[in-house]
Amino acid sequence: MNLGGTVTGRQRTIAPGGIVASGRECSVGTPKRLSVVVPCFNEEASLGELVRRLSAVCDKLVANDYELILVNDGSADRTWPEILKLSQQHRGIVGVNLARNHGHQLALTAGLSLAKGERIFIIDADLQDPPELLAEMMRQLDAGADVAFGQRIQRDGETAFKKLTASMFYKLLRYLADAPIPIEAGDFRLMDRRVLDVLLSMPEQHRFVRGMIAWIGFRQVGVPYRRDARFAGTSNYPLRKMLRFAMDAITGFSVAPLRLSLYLGIGSVIVAFLVGLFAIYSWLVLQTIHGWTSLVIIVLSFGAMQMFCLAIMGEYIGRTYMQTKQRPLFVIEQIHVADDDGDGSDASHDE
Repeated sequence: MNLGGTVTGRQRTIAPGGIVASGRECSVGTPKRLSVVVPCFNEEASLGELVRRLSAVCDKLVANDYELILVNDGSADRTWPEILKLSQQHRGIVGVNLARNHGHQLALTAGLSLAKGERIFIIDADLQDPPELLAEMMRQLDAGADVAFGQRIQRDGETAFKKLTASMFYKLLRYLADAPIPIEAGDFRLMDRRVLDVLLSMPEQHRFVRGMIAWIGFRQVGVPYRRDARFAGTSNYPLRKMLRFAMDAITGFSVAPLRLSLYLGIGSVIVAFLVGLFAIYSWLVLQTIHGWTSLVIIVLSFGAMQMFCLAIMGEYIGRTYMQTKQRPLFVIEQIHVADDDGDGSDASHDE
């Protein structure tokens, strides 16, 4: 399947399967030493400080040879106008406005598909992950690593419930997943260009980017750090999104839930056989007739087990169905690239 960048009519297709709604081409710049990709959702209060700290670190490490790709994921606040304003104040900012809210992982994928850097740095806009850790990650790649990922040793500003559920999730995922996914590691990382090229060739609709990068392989090293509290605002990841994210991660990297259905089925057959033997023994030897309570319990138990197994299979079938439709992963409404003189060039839907 060719997911490269070809122009068809009024749309420009970009890897891996995204679309820019535009009537003309828009170049997002020449190759850079470093691309920084930041998915943003309702982060207008954090963007100024984020760009200031990122620019200071990148200027020190690679001079002006970098780009900051800020992806607005259908924010309800003034995140996009703030990105446009910052692009007039700082050179190298590429503003990407998605046509709607696609979710964190697809917003991140949209930014990665536009990255031109030899190395790609992923960071969230909430400043819980320190941009200054980029220096150590660069040293790790200079020493031969292909991926340097941030590994949390402490999480500030998070509730005990969030810490507990996150810990349980990573341990469960590491146990179930087919790939060795690091514990306490998010999307915060620096990776080499060849890792990104492989990542962009993977066309999954339900994406778990950190797991996909772990699956790719090459040499990956952890960089321990202390995660700060949010710079501003509140978390944009409620329990509902966390559960959906966990489901995508588990079903995308493990068939263990399907095997669980098999094990439950085998266990049910064994239990049914033993209960049947006991029922025959009771009828022949004890000459007693059991009441409706035991019957109802057995019927409900087996019925619930069957529904649980069907639900697991439904999750996998649903994901297979969505994948076969081959819809684009995201739609970009506008790309804004600031020129050196402060003016901007856009690729936007012109209807």
